[in-house]
Amino acid sequence: MDINYELYKVFYHVATTLSFSEAANKLFISQSAVSQSIKALEKKLNQKLFIRSTKKVRLTPEGELLLRHVEPAMNLIHRGEIQLLEASEGVGQLRIGASDTICRYFLVPYLERFHKEFPGAHIKVTNATSIHCVELLENGQVDLIVVNSPNPYLGNCETKHIRSFQDVFVANHSFDKLVGRCLSYKELLEHPILMLDKKSTTSEFLHNLFLQHQLDLVPEIELSSNDLLIDLAKIGLGIACIPDYCITGKDLEKLFIVETKEKLPVRFRVGQVYQKASITVRSGDTVLLRKKRPIMAPGEMETVYIKKDSLSPDNIGNDITISIEEE
Repeated sequence: MDINYELYKVFYHVATTLSFSEAANKLFISQSAVSQSIKALEKKLNQKLFIRSTKKVRLTPEGELLLRHVEPAMNLIHRGEIQLLEASEGVGQLRIGASDTICRYFLVPYLERFHKEFPGAHIKVTNATSIHCVELLENGQVDLIVVNSPNPYLGNCETKHIRSFQDVFVANHSFDKLVGRCLSYKELLEHPILMLDKKSTTSEFLHNLFLQHQLDLVPEIELSSNDLLIDLAKIGLGIACIPDYCITGKDLEKLFIVETKEKLPVRFRVGQVYQKASITVRSGDTVLLRKKRPIMAPGEMETVYIKKDSLSPDNIGNDITISIEEE
């Protein structure tokens, strides 16, 4: 059915104001032109849309049904017009891809600051796993992504290292016999393990880490949410593997960190090409480790292992920082 958009526009204004004269004023046309447009629409649809009297105008049931479809369409067109105008004035839309965990524990304060500095800009955040975020970026569906690494799917994407983090194992006090002990990864696997599902970069990283120790990591429960893993650990369903930035002081009222004997991996991503570089790990002003590399490029991953015995009592409590320095 071919019906002129202008007829629906007139219908929308009459239906939302319930006044032919007010609709005419908003549309800058005569009242008779409004009446003629409504008659033409009713004829094309073969439906009576309004009940008219000398005192008021009411929608018929058919008119109410049509309004339920026309109103969101008109609002959508209006928003599109606004966005086009803003784009022409240099105000556009920022499309970000990130996981729920990264949004909650990392992105929110940055989004708040961005909104304050650019109040006219629109922010669209698409929640997806770190692996799926790369697909969104490659397909042009987002402008940038914030993801965990290692992420072998990044390929030649331009990357920037934002922060380092460590994975920790946490359990509730039904596992109190583990408090104060340092478990090997083999001993750890004697207990039920809770972790992110196979669609996550964290799962891929942990499976590879355990394989390096000739161990097959078979989790008891796999989920897509770190928050749910924490909740399940709190009720004693197992030992959860969680990024350290997800654990709060309140969580540690019900949970404790399960210590492990193996070296602790610190993960980060290279953001540019470096020639004759060294990776330097510091605790405060103390250099814990320096690792030389002839070349480092975007898309490459480096895993740095820090021995627990390299952390002296004087360094405990200091932030551990990683820097890439060219010679």
